Amino acid sequence: MPITIPQIDFRVIMPEIVITLFACLVMLLEPFLPDRRKWILPHLSWTGVFVAAYFCLPLWNSNLSLWQGQALADNLSVIFKIIFLLGTLLTILISYLKSGHHWGGEYYSLILFSTLGMMIMASSSDLIVIFLGLEVMSIALYVLAGFNRTDLKSSESAMKYFLMGAFSTGFLLYGIALIYGTTGSTNLNILVNNPHLTEPLFITGLGLILVGLAFKVATVPFHMWVPDVYEGAPTPITAFMAAGPKAAGFAALLRVFLIGLTPLAPMWIGILWILAVLTMTLGNVLAIAQMNIKRMLAYSSIAHAGYVLICIVAGGDAGLSSAVFYLLVYSLMTIGSFAVIIALGEKGEKNEELADFRGLGLKYPLLGVCMTIFMVSLSGIPPTAGFVGKFYIFSAAVKNGQLALAIIGVLNSLISVYYYLRVVVIMFMQEAPSTAVVPHSSWSVQLALWLTAITTLGLGLFPDILFKLTQQSWLLTLR
Repeated sequence: MPITIPQIDFRVIMPEIVITLFACLVMLLEPFLPDRRKWILPHLSWTGVFVAAYFCLPLWNSNLSLWQGQALADNLSVIFKIIFLLGTLLTILISYLKSGHHWGGEYYSLILFSTLGMMIMASSSDLIVIFLGLEVMSIALYVLAGFNRTDLKSSESAMKYFLMGAFSTGFLLYGIALIYGTTGSTNLNILVNNPHLTEPLFITGLGLILVGLAFKVATVPFHMWVPDVYEGAPTPITAFMAAGPKAAGFAALLRVFLIGLTPLAPMWIGILWILAVLTMTLGNVLAIAQMNIKRMLAYSSIAHAGYVLICIVAGGDAGLSSAVFYLLVYSLMTIGSFAVIIALGEKGEKNEELADFRGLGLKYPLLGVCMTIFMVSLSGIPPTAGFVGKFYIFSAAVKNGQLALAIIGVLNSLISVYYYLRVVVIMFMQEAPSTAVVPHSSWSVQLALWLTAITTLGLGLFPDILFKLTQQSWLLTLR
């Protein structure tokens, strides 16, 4: 009997193939390059990012799939891949320092492998494939969190992240096993029409999946690891973790709950409503007490996860579009904030405690203005992208009957203004301890700052083009 080899449309998985090839190439070149040639590795890494993005763009409006939806190329997956690649590009830029410390090939290779895992998570409607993508992403992040091997805080953060990440992965995998045992499938396209969706075993499995994904996006009460890991990890990796992996976790949540299992919405909307309120409130309240800026931004990221949960609770086209838009602008704002912290370190400034920021806006006006843009945007003040993003989120909630949740979100946004603008006050209204002139930051960090600051302002003034693209991602996903 002849063997039939199925045809594979490699366009669907070409961005993942490109990232894999460049990650392996960077890792293999590392031991063979002399030290004076190590500067090639970061440039090779961002080249891989651009090549992967080049193969992403033709997939827009293609709506292709392989292996019964295990690999997708719909608009939703494309726009998430662009978010991940943008976050990876900015991370590589802020990692390339003036001091000549290039981290090594394994550092950039792990970043690319983590990006590969994120892309797999966003591009599948099968729970097993989503799990595999999550593991590829997480294992690389465990190593990156402890990359400063001589720093005890870095080692501690890696160990905490690994232990708690492995524990949450167990919940996720057990939940998938229960769902498979109940329905005989892990494909969301098949599950949506399965007659066993209301059985207790299936609902239990769905709850365990929610626990596993909630850990990745750092919602309350699965947020305990975030402050310590963000503080201990190298600052470029903290920026990377706050942007890409969080967006990947929400991509999986959107696939599973908002698109795949919409018929079960009455069962999980109440739980996510409570999680959204707790996450926003606890994240903002605890951020007020932080004197370390990385810990403050860690609790801030928890609060922003609560804002995105509002989109899932709201549901519909408005909810999904608002979530995708906000995840993109949040990635820009948070990476830009960490880029300022890195730039100050390059200038010889202490750069982690809030007291270290006294007078820095007057001493370094460009950095002060950039940090102000990011803090204002994170707090949701116009005319920045953060304001537009929150406006879309709260509008989606009101439109879909979640008025109380929208009001709680607005109140939490008002609370956040205090600790965000506190950074601006410290930079511009307190005297700097020193006025010594120091060299400029590396060109790559400055480029990252310009890109994030201009885009944050640009999307605040002209958000329509991007928001219309996010709406198209929803419409084509339903076909």
